[in-house]
Amino acid sequence: MRKKWVWIGLGAAFLAIGCGDEKGPVGGVTNAAAPPASTPVVPKAPASSTASDSWDAGQSVSGPIVVEHQVDLTAQRDGLLQKIYVDAPARVKAGALLAELDGRQIQSNLAAARAKTRSVEADLKNWEAEAEVLKADYGRQKNLFALGLTSQEQLEHAKYKAESDQWDIKRVMETLNTAKEEEHSLELEIEKTKVTAPFGGLIARRYVREGQNVTKGERLFWVTAEAPLLMRFTLPEKFFGKMHTGQPVQVTSADAPAEKHLAKVKQVSPVVDPSSGTFEVLVELVGDRGSLRPGMTALAHLENSH
Repeated sequence: MRKKWVWIGLGAAFLAIGCGDEKGPVGGVTNAAAPPASTPVVPKAPASSTASDSWDAGQSVSGPIVVEHQVDLTAQRDGLLQKIYVDAPARVKAGALLAELDGRQIQSNLAAARAKTRSVEADLKNWEAEAEVLKADYGRQKNLFALGLTSQEQLEHAKYKAESDQWDIKRVMETLNTAKEEEHSLELEIEKTKVTAPFGGLIARRYVREGQNVTKGERLFWVTAEAPLLMRFTLPEKFFGKMHTGQPVQVTSADAPAEKHLAKVKQVSPVVDPSSGTFEVLVELVGDRGSLRPGMTALAHLENSH
């Protein structure tokens, strides 16, 4: 009985020793030093975005596609629109006749003015011939007076007639100049009856019809060039000085997203608009225009120019 209690006591003692080692390090290492506490890593704050950072990343702005030559042709005088020779959307060359006003009355006036000019020219030739005769008479009177064969009065009379005739010639010459100016004025009026294309391009719109009475300044045609295509847009003043002539720009359009066009800066405004804080940039497209047409809105993708 006593031996039994002894074995029970020994078992309890061994059990207590085993439970006391639960907090020791794994692998039975009891005297190893504890590792130093790790220093917490503080993430760096992102750098603030500046105008330069934004520029390096690229900038896209929208603007219209334009052409330099685009104009409404207006009537230069009142009249009846007699004939229309072309219609929209015809392509025409510079100087092509587009329409014509009734110019019969002006033609008649011009014919009369030309007849008057010819009449004055004939008068001038008559006066010039008479002047030669009077000049010769005056020469003879001087010779006779030197020989004592004529009087002083006759010499002065011949001189007066020769000089007087020169003044008549000048008067007729002024009349001739006036006649020619009237003739030229009517020729200009004839030109105003003819509506011509100021440059090669496209007839985009016709505003009038044949037989219509038009007044001076009334719109007749809208003519537009088709090339070169330009794009105009504005940028904030923080980009002022970053755009330079010849700088490349990529142009795209929402109507043709697959097309990418190269353009180059043609003009940069030298001043900033104080009311909007922006400045204007004009770029010119290079190469095939693709689907782009004047009046469309496009996007210009800008990159930094180093």
